[in-house]
Amino acid sequence: MKITAIEPILIKLPYEHGAPKPPMGAGPVRETMDALLLRVETDKGITGWGEAFGFATTPVTISAIENALTPLVIGQDADDIEKLTTSIKRKMQNMMHGGPARFAVSALDIALWDIRGKAMGEPVWKLLNDKATRDYVPAYASLLKLGEPDRVSQICDAVLERGYRHIKLHERTVEATNAAREAIGPDISLMVDTNCTWTVDEAIAMAQQMRPLNLTWLEEPISPPDDYAGLARVRREGGVPTAVGENLGNPMDVHWLAGENAVDFIQPSVVKLGGISDVWKTQAYAKTKGIRVMPHSPFVGPGLIATIHIVAAMEDDVWCEHRYCNLGADPLKGTAPFVDGNLKVPQKPGLGIEMDMDVVERYRTKS
Repeated sequence: MKITAIEPILIKLPYEHGAPKPPMGAGPVRETMDALLLRVETDKGITGWGEAFGFATTPVTISAIENALTPLVIGQDADDIEKLTTSIKRKMQNMMHGGPARFAVSALDIALWDIRGKAMGEPVWKLLNDKATRDYVPAYASLLKLGEPDRVSQICDAVLERGYRHIKLHERTVEATNAAREAIGPDISLMVDTNCTWTVDEAIAMAQQMRPLNLTWLEEPISPPDDYAGLARVRREGGVPTAVGENLGNPMDVHWLAGENAVDFIQPSVVKLGGISDVWKTQAYAKTKGIRVMPHSPFVGPGLIATIHIVAAMEDDVWCEHRYCNLGADPLKGTAPFVDGNLKVPQKPGLGIEMDMDVVERYRTKS
């Protein structure tokens, strides 16, 4: 089966998150929920869908798909995913440690798994692990940055009413984190993602202040995120479990993390690290080192669905990150609905996605 065409498609979806002011992302105010889709066509009439990381990097990632990836892909065999993606990584070696070129390959890999599953008549999770039997995977609500403690408290109340039992904040203060803990009580899992905010010494001080709040993990506490010796200090001296992973450049980075005893949780991102193939390798290696795996997936496109398949195939005590918001339009036609704190695992072949092309075309944009 030959690849005949690949096409990046950026969509920007309206959404509502329950607070009176627009929330912050890792950087500027987030006006829309974006997804950088990749459509892959084959000569057998099977279409695969993937997703590349695009937040703040969208123009560069689209260029990487169109100018670097496409010439290496058209006419190639879609059946042997590892052979094709390994060849691409070698040919683009100088761009493959991380960043937009690797994001592009991630989207391709996801789409190729979608094609493989459709061709074989099996869902991706079953291709990864034919012993897996899960119909649902537990989800945790991933909130956007709200800033003000009273807004954090308000949204946490709404999150609990919706049925979540695990909550992650994107806050950077003890006051906001304390407001969440007071709102949700002692029995709900609480995580804090700071998006690489502090120096090592600052992170240690903040972790010590947050210790009484019983965090499940403190995520990406320092900048740069690949200062693994610094992360090890935060873990050792801060007294709070630590987590990183969405900024891993490639699976080899986990070896360095493990060697430094730097984290309690590793969070590989399917739209960044290299797709389903590299996340699957990463989680397998992490488990041999006693590091728990909680994949990164605050996405609204095929990246979320791919992550659900990975989590379902792992069968461990793993939660799937789920962006807390109400989308104004759903390009996935309700694939993997949220039910009583869980996400339904798709059972149809491939990723199990039926893309709503009316939504895709309505919210498609160039940048």
